[in-house]
Amino acid sequence: MTNQGKNAIDTLLAESFKEIASSKPIEKITIKEITDKAGVIRPTFYNHFQDKYELLEWIVRRELMDGIREGIADGKFRESVITALSTMTEEKSFYTNAEKLTGQNSFKEILFAAVKDLIVSYFDVESFKKRMPYAWLTPSVAASFISASVCYAIMSWIETGMKIPVEELVDTFIYMSYHSTLELMNPGE
Repeated sequence: MTNQGKNAIDTLLAESFKEIASSKPIEKITIKEITDKAGVIRPTFYNHFQDKYELLEWIVRRELMDGIREGIADGKFRESVITALSTMTEEKSFYTNAEKLTGQNSFKEILFAAVKDLIVSYFDVESFKKRMPYAWLTPSVAASFISASVCYAIMSWIETGMKIPVEELVDTFIYMSYHSTLELMNPGE
């Protein structure tokens, strides 16, 4: 199968999964439901994904992170994050149900790993090591710290009904990234 054919099937399965997950808890969705909705047989699903959680991860990485990565490459970080979060608002029912998925393979866990991987891919490891005072403070540790903060904000945003406008949320991410905690605690200094 060509890459184009594989991507078309991946997208078809993702769209079917998102449609079902918009009205049904993800943990209750079966592979058969996904394949029936997509009009393919079960083995086709397993030729592309191990399980529905791997499909969810594919959706997060492909539909959210890839666009941000492209935006960074084009010098349009803010716009690309706005686009990713706008995608989430357009598919609010799906992401609201995804946010409710807990435990192993939770949406929070998948989102955290995807954000962390994106961040760590932009670190210059040698330069980072030279600037850090402690050997344990690796790009992975720093990316985990940042990812935890970003994911907390996104998960809270979803939990509260995505009421904060996307642009405002992104501007807050950017503001918090450029200002230290001490600076925020002592704004008069």
